[in-house]
Amino acid sequence: MRDDAILLLSCPDRPGLVAEISNFIHRNRGNIVALDEHVDAGEDAVFFMRVAWDLRDFLIPRDALAAAVADLVRPFDPLEQQLHFTKDRPRLALFVSKASHCLYDLLARHESGELDVDIPLIVSNHETLRRGAERFGVPFHVFPITPATKATQEREELALLRDHGVDTVVLARYMQVLTDELVAALPATINIHHSFLPAFVGARPYRQAFERGVKVVGATSHYVTAQLDEGPIIAQDVMPVTHRDGVADLVRKGRDLEKTVLARAVWHHVRRRVLTHGRRTVVFD
Repeated sequence: MRDDAILLLSCPDRPGLVAEISNFIHRNRGNIVALDEHVDAGEDAVFFMRVAWDLRDFLIPRDALAAAVADLVRPFDPLEQQLHFTKDRPRLALFVSKASHCLYDLLARHESGELDVDIPLIVSNHETLRRGAERFGVPFHVFPITPATKATQEREELALLRDHGVDTVVLARYMQVLTDELVAALPATINIHHSFLPAFVGARPYRQAFERGVKVVGATSHYVTAQLDEGPIIAQDVMPVTHRDGVADLVRKGRDLEKTVLARAVWHHVRRRVLTHGRRTVVFD
């Protein structure tokens, strides 16, 4: 595993910030291994940057680096910044209901080493996928949800996440609406849904799409906010369909997109490649 620091930042665009950060890394014997930047050309003119550098010969100890970076960027306030280390493996909790395609895809990518994270637990509101989780050796926790138990069960789920040091939640087709209280308390949370929203909301969206004669199916993965399915988008994709495709074909193609788009979004997130700005994201891919 690499031993790199990754700095993500955004602020109003102004000259000198890239030079200051590059010189800081150079002065302290760091070697820059990746640097991406973008200026949003809108009215705000916001500058976004991701820089990663090798820490093997770096002069500032890891436990003092956050304070040093804060001092470095303070003259450029207002500024948002995050500092991450590649040796700190992200810890993911997967939330599922009955659909297996996204769960199995993420677990297979994890088992193969493609998704370099820890997955200490899976949370579900049904027993349906327990055997599949056990095949991958991941503990499976069931919290049945009813209107009467929802608040209590969500508090139990939060306690479980805290006990396992989870820093990212992935809703891998978890078919429960999260309360505002739960959303506010969760760590970074990523969801996946079909891209027909809001045109085909509610039950059986692919049936609705078939009846309307759509020519593409799609999937969208986004961060979760209190506004249902309206959080900042991380990844999207579409696939063409024709008059020859029935409802089952649309479902099959949609599920293929859902699992690949969700995996792409999770990969960008755990690789610290995503910055949010309001309802939008910058994804340094």
